[in-house]
Amino acid sequence: MISYEPFWATLKKAGETTYSLINKHGISSATINRMKKGGGITTQKIDDFCEILNCEVEDIIKYLKDIND
Repeated sequence: MISYEPFWATLKKAGETTYSLINKHGISSATINRMKKGGGITTQKIDDFCEILNCEVEDIIKYLKDIND
């Protein structure tokens, strides 16, 4: 399962907010809502976040192994 947990810490560290992502950088509110609910986003959006936040992919997402597998 993919977790966006690192994204929220990276967002804060970069001094950005979800409001600034939407209004300053053109990220859709639907994308933010999907992330809040643990839904999927495209690799293009991950690339966009890395560019905006000046970070690496692992600062946006991490893989969590399902313990039931």
